[in-house]
Amino acid sequence: MIELHPHDVAHGGEAVARKDGKAHFIGGAMPGEVVTGTVLEDKGSWARVTLVDVVEASDDRRDPPCPHATTCGGCQWQFAQDAVQRVWKRDIVKSQLTHLGRIDDPLVHPTVAPSDPLRYRNRMDFHVSDGALALYRERSNDPVPLDTCLIIAEPLIEVFERIGDLTGATALTIRAGLRTGDVVVLVEGDVPESLLSLDVPVVHVTPGGFRTVAGTPTLTEIVADTTFAIPPEGFFQNNTIGADALVELVSDSLEIEPHETLLDAYCGVGLFGATVGQQADRVVGIESSDRAVSFARRNLEAAGVDHNVIAGNVTSDIERLDEYWDVAVVDPPRKGLTERGVEAITSAMPRRIAYVSCDAASFARDARILSAFGYEFVEATPVDMFPQTYHVEIVGRFDRLPFDDVD
Repeated sequence: MIELHPHDVAHGGEAVARKDGKAHFIGGAMPGEVVTGTVLEDKGSWARVTLVDVVEASDDRRDPPCPHATTCGGCQWQFAQDAVQRVWKRDIVKSQLTHLGRIDDPLVHPTVAPSDPLRYRNRMDFHVSDGALALYRERSNDPVPLDTCLIIAEPLIEVFERIGDLTGATALTIRAGLRTGDVVVLVEGDVPESLLSLDVPVVHVTPGGFRTVAGTPTLTEIVADTTFAIPPEGFFQNNTIGADALVELVSDSLEIEPHETLLDAYCGVGLFGATVGQQADRVVGIESSDRAVSFARRNLEAAGVDHNVIAGNVTSDIERLDEYWDVAVVDPPRKGLTERGVEAITSAMPRRIAYVSCDAASFARDARILSAFGYEFVEATPVDMFPQTYHVEIVGRFDRLPFDDVD
């Protein structure tokens, strides 16, 4: 047993304390507290510690609202007041930009909190354990059966509560369009009879594809007054109100002129192309999923946006667009752009880039790479798309430097 005095929060959401020159990471602890714990793993220069007791608690500590908070790995920060969670997220983004991005005193705005801190998720992916919905315990594959989940949005509560015995299923996803009322359930493994009594569309997910077993699995959502058709299994932002905030921040960052062409890279079903793209003369987009591309084309057309969206890999296929873009919005997966992605995005020398990221570390690394390609970091705004967790969305702005200023 060791006593620790956490002083910061790390990128992975754990509190950090230094003892005998070594960094110790403690999940469930807060800066300013005195805690005790046991060493779970020792890597020499750092160690991970299991929290045993909070000897002196922070004034920002609270009783978690969810009864599963201490066992379920879905939420990591329910013990902290919502306001302090947002401060931590800003601090993490700023720290990553300083250390990995090598930016002195980066301008990081206070974290935006667009939605309620509970009941915000329009999609939830569950495991099935002994016929019951479950999530894994933090840092393990041990399932924790759930009889409630406080972060799923209102339209999904009734579905969650009515789901019966799921024996035979291995995983279950519930999704909703918060502003349209559309609901769909996706199930892996066997299809339990209990799902057929829910009176909602059910899709069976198999290694060979998808099969509708009940209803018509249409999923639509409205963001920034724009309607999106979404494939039931496809990616879309899990916080609808948060998606509104992302669109507004990207729009404010780019300040698109009516004659300009917008590149929407990693465009998915066209969230930014169909919204922010309405300000542009034309949108060109690229996305690796053929199915998402078909939906993006449909959504941009419905929004009245002139477009050319292709299926391909950003790092290797972007030249197939064969068009110049004046500004760009990028929303890459967690690994970020990497140097090859930065090279592709900047190949047309856009005057400005809005970078939407779900990972502060890869965002900061790419900020450093963008600087080497002649793009200056201007500002970043964290968005609390996932309250009660350490995950944060970021919208960053990068401006092309005058050629005389590029090394």
